[in-house]
Order: sequence, then C-alpha cells, then structure tokens
Amino acid sequence: MFTNIPCPKGFTLTYYNIRLVAGPHGLVLPAYKGATFRGGFAGTFRRLVCSMGRQECKSCPAKRNCPYALVFESEPPAGAAALHKYESIPRPFLLEPPLEEKQVYAPGEALTFRLVLIGVAAKLLPYFVVTLDEFARLGIGRGRRPFALDEIAAVNPLTGERAVIYHGADRVVRPAELAVTAEAVWARAAEEAGAADASGLRITFVTPTRITYEGQSTRSPEFHTLVRNLLRRVSSLCYFYHGFAYKADFPAIIRRAEAVSLVEDRTHWHCWERYSSRQKKRIPAEGFVGEAVYRGPIGEFVPLLRLGELIHLGKGTVFGQGKFLGKIQGI
Repeated sequence: MFTNIPCPKGFTLTYYNIRLVAGPHGLVLPAYKGATFRGGFAGTFRRLVCSMGRQECKSCPAKRNCPYALVFESEPPAGAAALHKYESIPRPFLLEPPLEEKQVYAPGEALTFRLVLIGVAAKLLPYFVVTLDEFARLGIGRGRRPFALDEIAAVNPLTGERAVIYHGADRVVRPAELAVTAEAVWARAAEEAGAADASGLRITFVTPTRITYEGQSTRSPEFHTLVRNLLRRVSSLCYFYHGFAYKADFPAIIRRAEAVSLVEDRTHWHCWERYSSRQKKRIPAEGFVGEAVYRGPIGEFVPLLRLGELIHLGKGTVFGQGKFLGKIQGI
C-alpha cells in the first residue's frame, strides 16, 4: 500500500517535554505563547554562544560552525543543489507551546511545552538545556518575570516511552535515546491504515497553518497543496539536516494527491500579531484553523501525513504554527 511514497530512511526526530514553574512573581504571557517562547529562547541562545558579537549572521565568518546560526539563521551552503533560490531554509527544530489560552500563572504554577529537534540538531541538546536554564533566570512575558526549569523528559510519541533527562533540583543532564525514525512512522501507519477503511480523512488544523501554492498563500486546504508542502518540507529537512536527498517521484505523487477531494471545509482564517525582537516591531501572523474532510484514495498518504503531524506544516513551525492531526475514517 505504501510503495508509492518511499520512506525517507534515516530521518530522525527527538521530542522533549519541558516543564516550567512560574517564579515568585508569577507569569503573564500572551494567549498564544509560541512566538514569545521562540523569541526569548533565540535571544538567550545567541548571547550564550555567539563569539563574534555581531548583530546579524549573514556576513559572519564563523557562521558555518556556529550552533546559533545552524538553528536560528539556517541558510543553504554554497553550491547547494537544493533550495538554492532561497535565502533561508527550514529550521531544524520546532516549539509546541501550551495550547491553553491562559495568560496569568500564579507563583509555583507549572506549564509545559514541547521541543522537537530534527536530524543533526539533536546533537545540540546541551546548548538547548543551558539556554533554557539561563532563559529561566532572565525571565519571560510581561515584566520579564523569572521562572524555573523544573524538568525535561525525552518522549517517543509513537510508543509512549518517556525518560526524564533533567531535574531542576540537581541540574544534571542524563541523555536518553528515544528518537523517532521515519521507518517507525511508516511501519505504524501501515498497521493503522491496514486496519481501517482508508477512503476518508478528517484533518484538524490545531494551530494557524499557512501554506503556499504557486508562490502564493492559499486559504483553502486542498489535499494536493498539503501534500506538496509536506513533500517540500520533508525533502529539505532530509537534505540539510540529515545529509541525503529524499528520492521520490514527486510529480506522480502530487498527481495522485489531486484525486483526493476536499468534501467539507470547516476551516476559518485566523489572524494575530507577534512581536519580532529582530525586526523590533509587531508583525502579522495568520493561517487557517479548524477541520477539513477529504474523500478518495488516501491510503498511500497516511505515512507522510503522520510524519507531518510530528514536524508540522507550512510557515511559522518554529513557534508552533502548522500543527495538525489526521483521523482516517470510512465514508
């Protein structure tokens, strides 16, 4: 069933659940917390690892070996055959902030977000832990109130395995190998689709999802546009952060995706603003949220969609946008 879309063998993810505890003055955060976490985290990371003291990375002679440049200012290397027309490439990490819209946290109250490291970024885990510890001291949200880094747990969302790798009490990192592989995703998807009537699919776009088609943002979640964007994201992440080219017959896959119809569109366009510390201003962010139902031969696409659930889709994935969940259903 899944021979038409090959597995990107060697593709890996590592998942970490990070629990924070509000400090003695509590926390005041925006309803959507992803951009706030990403901005504060990036600024702290840069201050800790930058050896050149520059305001931007593009012309920095040390950028090829700099952890900050790899994670936050990724760009195609000279002579890269893939994505050579783009000034930047997908980042090798994403943050999944708490989905709750709660804004005020009392002293001692906890909140949890998820950090996902992709490919070679997994080797940078110690940098992320040190950055989180310093970020906690510096504070976040309104008034830059401090918090405590209480616990980091490695998790495998496919198996449910969990291992605590860091306790705030002793501040010792105990690495655990719970990586998710594309091979495991493909195998799990084969079991799932084989036990169900894979003629229908319901996708819930949990956080604002903004994807492009023919160079423009699209407000309609047509199935083939989802597949196009997922193939582009997976192939670029393979190339730049795993060291191999994902080989698949993309035109043929897209033609088959065009045979899957969007039969119910209950999504709506969500607009909000986030503050960019780099641009020193508020900038618009948007995308569709809600449910869409599809009908057609979706079986072969299930592994790609399951991988997409883990790595998100479209723009703004680094601060949690593009999160979606799919459910196979008979129609």
